[in-house]
Amino acid sequence: MSDSKGSALNYRAEDLSYLRSTTAIRERCNRILSAALDGKTHFHVHLEKLPEVADRVVAVTQANYPTLDIPFHSRWNHFRVGGVDRVADLDKKIIPLSLEDRVRTKLDLALVSVLLDAGAGMGWRFQESSTGKSFSKSEGLAVASYHAFVSGIFSSNPRNPLQVDSEGLKNLSYSALSDAFQVSDQNPLVGVEGRWQLLRKLGEALAQQASGRFSPAPARPGHIFDQVKRLAGSQPFPAPRLLFEVLDGLGSIWPGRIQLGTINLGDAWHHPLLGSPESTESIVPFHKLSQWLTLSLIEPIEEGGIPISDVNGLTGLPEYRNGGLLFDTGVLQLRDQALVEKRFEPSSLLIIEWRALTVALLDRLADEVRKKLGKKTEEFPLAKVLEGGTWAAGRKIAAELRADGGSPLSIVSDGTVF
Repeated sequence: MSDSKGSALNYRAEDLSYLRSTTAIRERCNRILSAALDGKTHFHVHLEKLPEVADRVVAVTQANYPTLDIPFHSRWNHFRVGGVDRVADLDKKIIPLSLEDRVRTKLDLALVSVLLDAGAGMGWRFQESSTGKSFSKSEGLAVASYHAFVSGIFSSNPRNPLQVDSEGLKNLSYSALSDAFQVSDQNPLVGVEGRWQLLRKLGEALAQQASGRFSPAPARPGHIFDQVKRLAGSQPFPAPRLLFEVLDGLGSIWPGRIQLGTINLGDAWHHPLLGSPESTESIVPFHKLSQWLTLSLIEPIEEGGIPISDVNGLTGLPEYRNGGLLFDTGVLQLRDQALVEKRFEPSSLLIIEWRALTVALLDRLADEVRKKLGKKTEEFPLAKVLEGGTWAAGRKIAAELRADGGSPLSIVSDGTVF
């Protein structure tokens, strides 16, 4: 299905808030699941296999976290890859700052790193000069973005390199980003152009809200902490509301696939099973990178003294590790096996369905995992199931089944979705 930038949609004012909510994500994804169970999608769904998959997830979880003391699934865990605690190194660098500025610094890093965290492709690696270690995929992108941040390429102020600000991003050159990620003909990074454009758009979005959400000057992503502090008062701040702040503040940075008036919905897609393409009823929102970002903002915000509540209100992440786990274990099965040989755009109906089914089934799989571990939802939210968990189990089975350990379905990535 082609992109629908500029398409005229019939919508009400409240439709925008709804489509930016986790309620909408779950409701629309469960409608796709119902359609799949009725035989109307590209996939067979074998719900009877979920307990077996839960066994696999529990085994990986207990191997990775024997005490079940599991952090939320977030970018911060990737900064500690290879037995090197780069978060501790950053903490040492920012000791002289106030608590609030330390939080803003960490939020700056988290946000820019997550935006750079789409699929890297199988041919790219990052060589860390300080350790001599080499990293690929999401961990490699995390380490590369950490060192880019520390080097100051996202800052406009040489006296304060440890920040991301609007002018620094707007003036970021393609070559500077490519060099920071060691991109070459021999070390190609998928979607590097899209990542660069995304950061430039982030700079523009920050500048447009320099007197509002991302104030005071210089406009920085880390000032979302100040916005949350204003809104929270003395109460915990709900994670789904934090997602809304992310979407409302940064929605303009995403490719304009579907728009409500002048508002860009970002990671949201039409599917005809749900309604007419002229209606918002047909839209399936995912907001994958925005939810990954929201999860990655929680740790610094809580360090700043604001507790985040209702983390389980966020959905599972519809990407190829979680979706691959369901596919590789046979919970999801293509009706036409020949399709596995083809490449798909993120806008294709098959990929929209795969992602929607992943979201809907992760909730059910999480329930199975909790049962086997004897945990309640409140003490073992979905963010811990993912980290424990489904993402690692998806990577493990992919390595068992495919030489490159990649996705079971081939996706054309522009660096802004997967």
